[in-house]
Amino acid sequence: MTFDAEWAALRAESTQRVDMRLNSIPAEGGSSGGPASADLAVNQDNLGAIGHDAYEVRTRLSKDGDHARPTTFDAAIALTNGNFSSGSALLKVHDRWQTHMKTLLDACAQISNHLNYTKSAHSKDDVQIGGDLISVSKLNDYLK
Repeated sequence: MTFDAEWAALRAESTQRVDMRLNSIPAEGGSSGGPASADLAVNQDNLGAIGHDAYEVRTRLSKDGDHARPTTFDAAIALTNGNFSSGSALLKVHDRWQTHMKTLLDACAQISNHLNYTKSAHSKDDVQIGGDLISVSKLNDYLK
């Protein structure tokens, strides 16, 4: 097979794959492809539940993760003032814990906020797509 023949065959095949017809939904209101054929399925309840859990983890971590901070800091200062070398090491542990805890708190907040945003964005997209399809169906009425 020559290059030109192969290229023509590939173009024809790709055209068949990407062609799309917008006819209408089935008369009974069902979908033609079913849930297994969907490329992306988002369950709003699941997004909300995961976002809520991330928010709860962040809330509890911000309170419970900070429980030992004041006493750890006081112990590190007392050991340092007493000329114990472990005082500076304990202060490093304190600082490292604070850094990691803030990172984890930020990650939980980001997950929660992102899922709330995703939920809202998908709802807006659904409304826009519905409106676009209504205008296309009205055009189809004029073309008949």
